[in-house]
Amino acid sequence: MSTKEARVPGSLVLGPLLRHVDRTSALIWVETARPATVRVLDATAGTFTVHGHHYALVAVDGLQPGTSTPYAVEVDGEHAWPEPGSPFPPPVIRTRGDGGVRLTFGSCRMSVPHDAKHDRVYGTDALRALALTLAGADESARPDALVLLGDQVYADETSEKMREFIAGRRDVAEPPGAEVADFEEYAHLYRLAWTDPAVRWLLSTVPAAMIFDDHDIRDDWNTSQAWRATMAGQAWWRRRITGGLAAYWLYQHVGNLSPSERAADPVLAAVLAARGDAGAVLDEFAWRADQDPASYRWSFTRDIGPARLVMIDTRCGRVLDPGKRTIVDDAEWDWIAGRVRDTERVEHLFLGTSLPYLLPRGLHDLEAWNEATADGAWGGRFARAAESLRQAIDLEHWAAFSRSFDAMAALVTEVATAPDGRRPQTVSFLSGDVHYSYAARLAYPGRTAGTSRVYQLVCSPVRNPLSRTLRYLNGAAAFAVARVAGTALARLARVPKPSVRWSIDAGPRFDNALATLEVTDGSARVRWETGRVDGDTATMSEVLSVTL
Repeated sequence: MSTKEARVPGSLVLGPLLRHVDRTSALIWVETARPATVRVLDATAGTFTVHGHHYALVAVDGLQPGTSTPYAVEVDGEHAWPEPGSPFPPPVIRTRGDGGVRLTFGSCRMSVPHDAKHDRVYGTDALRALALTLAGADESARPDALVLLGDQVYADETSEKMREFIAGRRDVAEPPGAEVADFEEYAHLYRLAWTDPAVRWLLSTVPAAMIFDDHDIRDDWNTSQAWRATMAGQAWWRRRITGGLAAYWLYQHVGNLSPSERAADPVLAAVLAARGDAGAVLDEFAWRADQDPASYRWSFTRDIGPARLVMIDTRCGRVLDPGKRTIVDDAEWDWIAGRVRDTERVEHLFLGTSLPYLLPRGLHDLEAWNEATADGAWGGRFARAAESLRQAIDLEHWAAFSRSFDAMAALVTEVATAPDGRRPQTVSFLSGDVHYSYAARLAYPGRTAGTSRVYQLVCSPVRNPLSRTLRYLNGAAAFAVARVAGTALARLARVPKPSVRWSIDAGPRFDNALATLEVTDGSARVRWETGRVDGDTATMSEVLSVTL
């Protein structure tokens, strides 16, 4: 099959993206070249406009559970997708039945060309390799969902093509330089990320759930109050955060929502009700969401057969008050805890969090020490140094938010040790961010039965590997140096030991990869695969595996 050119049909700019799918309904997201009516099967939707761009959310209903339905996209009555002569199988909507579950997940994907020059630097794109592999396989090989755990786009590390687009609009000698500045540039960034033919086909036929991480906005996004104060002082920052959150809501978040959640979402209602262009409506919402994170919830849930995915916002909703830092605010935590505790009919619980909950132990201790010293455990002078160190080496995971780490430990222990019938078989944290993959298992000493099996599963990057030097340094720091130094520093700062124990069972691996978690007949297994592309064909090779 020839996939060398990303030719876009005239009426479609981007998409279709298959987003929320349940037993009887599905949501198709598209961006069109003009205002239009979009049809998928028997469902139609008119476009709405945001900053001169046109979008439609087509809600297909009345499907049968456990079925596969081919579909096409019409724009104003004309066939727009799939293209005639497409080398890929027809896109389908597969509704959920009652069987097993297969999720593919990963994070951190740079949108650069697929040629020898960029492959040498960025490696093979695991998402594209998966798409090409699945295109040549039976439909039954496709995952039930694609879970993208952050950094779908890099707004602060732009590609050559993105820099060319930016330079055509404004002077890159002025801040923010070659970084993305506003909604228009974000729209182009998403187009570069999702128009490769193979990736575009994959996103049209496998339902996707998405959450942001820092590079979707900017490196170290919401690391601390000091970071926010620095950014607030930049004249260009308001346009950046407003454009970034508005684009994220539009390109990623709204598709995460179920039919009832879309019906209740005030932002969607306001956008659809706007007369003319809804750009100002979405900008106002985005700015408010940044200034008052409690005003909107980005976390969401998705039930997939016998499994539940609880996707947690660990970026926008942070509380950053010194001495009172938490990953999410109290109201958000109560909402998350309610979804996690509601496991009576849930056999497998997946907690999606872009940032790993369980780090290598020494790195965990290093981050806990940094939090304590930044809060003054060693005095004010060292607190300032600790803040600089936090931003310099990204000490900002759950371990650096001790109140949230301890609250999650208590919550997961409560669920994992619940009585029979209320306890899931497995609890798995699905994460990315760190640019290496591993599996860690949480232990309950003295208990060999009567508990869920609890794992941290990390898959990163999809396409943005560390250099060989940084791989060595990160591996040594996370798994060797930090194990000694982090623990010693934590003790000197009188940081309490973690309330739970865990160990690394597999990894680390630094390859570009995607992980697939498969649940079948009471058993659960996860495998990490790297991709290799040869022309228009690809293979995926297993590099790690763990039975849960």
